[in-house]
Amino acid sequence: MSGDREAAVLSLDRLVVVEDYVRADRTPLQPDVILSFHNLCLVRDEGDWFIGHLGDDGSVICWASYGSGLEEAIRGL
Repeated sequence: MSGDREAAVLSLDRLVVVEDYVRADRTPLQPDVILSFHNLCLVRDEGDWFIGHLGDDGSVICWASYGSGLEEAIRGL
């Protein structure tokens, strides 16, 4: 869907959080899918897609949700 030839499915054995900059807080996610597009990631948790980046340690830090549509989330990249 993305047209990115280097897009990949990542393993789920990593820390994935949503960061709230206003409250300086992180909420852990329990994703069932993690898609990597270079250093950006889409993470699906409870049916919603979150955008984030891949940290140096392999964790994923998300900052926004794009809702339940994968195609819409990919367009937001």
